[in-house]
Amino acid sequence: MKKLIIIFVCLFVSFQFAHSQGIEKMQWDKDFQIHITLANDSNYILDIKELHHTDVEDDGSASFTYLPTRLENEFVQKLKQTEVDTTITGEEGYSESNKTLWSALHASIGGGWVHFVNCLLYSLETGYLDITTPLMKRPESNWKPKPMTESYKRTKKWKYYVPVDQKLAIKEYKIKKSNNNLAHLNDVPQEFIDLFLKTNQSAYEQLKMNNRKRDKAKIDMVKILVGANYLGETQIKYIKSMVLKAFAQYADDQLPSVIIFDNFNAAVAMSLNEVGYQIDKIVFIDERFISIETRSERVNQINSIVNQINKVNKEVFQQKLKSYYN
Repeated sequence: MKKLIIIFVCLFVSFQFAHSQGIEKMQWDKDFQIHITLANDSNYILDIKELHHTDVEDDGSASFTYLPTRLENEFVQKLKQTEVDTTITGEEGYSESNKTLWSALHASIGGGWVHFVNCLLYSLETGYLDITTPLMKRPESNWKPKPMTESYKRTKKWKYYVPVDQKLAIKEYKIKKSNNNLAHLNDVPQEFIDLFLKTNQSAYEQLKMNNRKRDKAKIDMVKILVGANYLGETQIKYIKSMVLKAFAQYADDQLPSVIIFDNFNAAVAMSLNEVGYQIDKIVFIDERFISIETRSERVNQINSIVNQINKVNKEVFQQKLKSYYN
């Protein structure tokens, strides 16, 4: 007897399924839910209200696009085989790749900015990466620079190398924004930023108490990037090693991620490989009422949009590389 599981959760990067358990069948029924059958004969029902919706179009946009998709299995397997540097502190010599968090993670995981976001977010969701671990704590000191530096003024109340306290984190974000110095924060999904800005310390503590790991991970990711320019090599190596350790235990028997393309009445099962987003399956809510030609046209348009997203994201990524290494 086939097992039936009803899912009422948001499908983010932590949902991964093995290549051998690919989608056998996927349909959008009149109950407005997505029905998926995997190759292992498991059946799942996805609530479309809980899935990520987008109305992105093939308009030649040159802006970065982030979609919350799972990582493709071969990419995950590559990360699992990447050696983790267990020597986080010591005198082993400075590595140029550890100059910034971005360069350190990119040297380890490859890919582009979407890979950076997904991998960092996953390590936070799973708890492998903790922004309050002792290695992230700033040493206690009464030392004050003379003359007083701007960085000291902005970070003197921080207990950690990233602003763990919401009030201090939001203050630093606003300073960076007013100075037009948000850097990678400009490309963080807006929903992450909105959640970060509207969450006070009390609400943040509630997220921890209520085990709302995904929301807390989004906020912690913003905090990391807010304080990224203050990280030392030890902290950068710690974050990098925790990301790789998280993927050493990455689950490979879970669900695909589905994105709803509202302007095409389409549900698109997607994943993220080394190159960019790839489409695994497309179904339409009005499948029974459209012609073969209309369906083919929509499929071509969606493929074109995803190709355009990958192209623009690659261009944005290359521009950022130049800003770091030139």
